[in-house]
Amino acid sequence: MVPCGTGLQLMQFNNPILNKKMKTIQTKTKTTDLKAVASRKRIARFFLILGSICVLALVLPARGETDAISVTVVTTFDFPGAGNSTFTYGINKKGDIAGYYVDPSAVTRGYIRRANGTFIGPIVDPGDTGGITRALAINSSGVVGGDYLTISDNDLHGFFLTGRTYTPYDFPGTAFSEIFALNDAGNFGGFGVDIASGTDLAYVNIGGVVTMFTIPGATLASIHGMNSSNQTVGFYSTDGSVTFHGFLRDADGTITSPIDFPGAQSTTPQGINTAGIIVGRYNNADGVIHGFVAKLPHTFISFDYPDATQTSLNDINDRNLISARYTDGAGVAHGFIAQLAR
Repeated sequence: MVPCGTGLQLMQFNNPILNKKMKTIQTKTKTTDLKAVASRKRIARFFLILGSICVLALVLPARGETDAISVTVVTTFDFPGAGNSTFTYGINKKGDIAGYYVDPSAVTRGYIRRANGTFIGPIVDPGDTGGITRALAINSSGVVGGDYLTISDNDLHGFFLTGRTYTPYDFPGTAFSEIFALNDAGNFGGFGVDIASGTDLAYVNIGGVVTMFTIPGATLASIHGMNSSNQTVGFYSTDGSVTFHGFLRDADGTITSPIDFPGAQSTTPQGINTAGIIVGRYNNADGVIHGFVAKLPHTFISFDYPDATQTSLNDINDRNLISARYTDGAGVAHGFIAQLAR
């Protein structure tokens, strides 16, 4: 395993193409612009980078409980094209995946991978002037949620894609929005920067009612997954985005936190299905990123793609199919699908 570093890099896949993109963005705005500096930091922080093999690891059952979980790799894939790094995010009930790829020139474009293995893409929001459009969530109707970059304000903005129609969306009162979670009822969640306070907040929109929230003591909070019961999972930081902890928010607003993989330095839940199974990633003090599966309150397993330097499990559907990615020794990201069995 290869450490990915410390600080902001803990939340990114250590990919030279993405690093180049961040440097390119930085050169386009004067460093004396404090708002732009804050925006660059948020973009870097949230760019979330970041055969059949069966693995069963570190199961911590409750007293008298037997809940063994196994994770099996079903297939791997890459968005077509030489030199692309492929990143995965949401997966719907059909097995369609929303994600994005970064090409050799550091341009980021979204895609949909259908359950039959065919790709739709590139997805490019019409408002994208910064070379970044990411597809991050997809529901069973095929509606996609994501974000795109505008150079004029150096911020990311949310969007929905329905068929061929793009609809911009920023959470109310925010200067920076990302849509990471979307369920079949059309409810969604993500992250935004509150204009009034400058606070990094988690946002959820259920039935058209927007709720922004954070965790007590947190400097940052973000939603990354949502199930059909409107439960959401995400992560927060209390120390300036060096260490992360997970949380679960029920539909009634009840929050369970912290969710920490046993012994981990940082834990970032990424997805949850209707059965309450959570997937995500964690890292130890050495900075190495591992995937995990959790069934609260006591069952956790660790999963590493064979010979990968980094592994992230990013969403799980109600058929227990997992959207995931790994990074190889050359720093290139690849997508894979895994099956969870209990």
